[in-house]
Amino acid sequence: QVQPVESGGGLVQAGSSLRLSCTASGGTFARYPIGWFRQAPRKARGFVAAISSSGDSTYYADSVRGRATISRDNAKDTVYLDLDSLKPDDTDVYHCAVGVGARWYTPPYDYAYWGQGTRVIVSS
Repeated sequence: QVQPVESGGGLVQAGSSLRLSCTASGGTFARYPIGWFRQAPRKARGFVAAISSSGDSTYYADSVRGRATISRDNAKDTVYLDLDSLKPDDTDVYHCAVGVGARWYTPPYDYAYWGQGTRVIVSS
């Protein structure tokens, strides 16, 4: 079964940029939509962005629209999330997951096979 593996997080200053990567392990992403979500301790997981299997369609949460770009390279089985103009409020653990249902781009967000996450910390 496919297992997403996230990387690219770190400690950055406000206004900086980061590229998060989500790579497939044990399978392939190519046929599936992929989503990015964020979660803070003791808080509900929140949608950040999603991309269709072909890459033709992308969706963003209002909180990141205009500052984030989701993309994919199916030849590398990797999905990217570029975050620009980072704010302290962007601090969270970012997870990627595989879309497994029709509602991968809208609540309740049908996803499975979650990665362990990569931590983003934005200092002011």
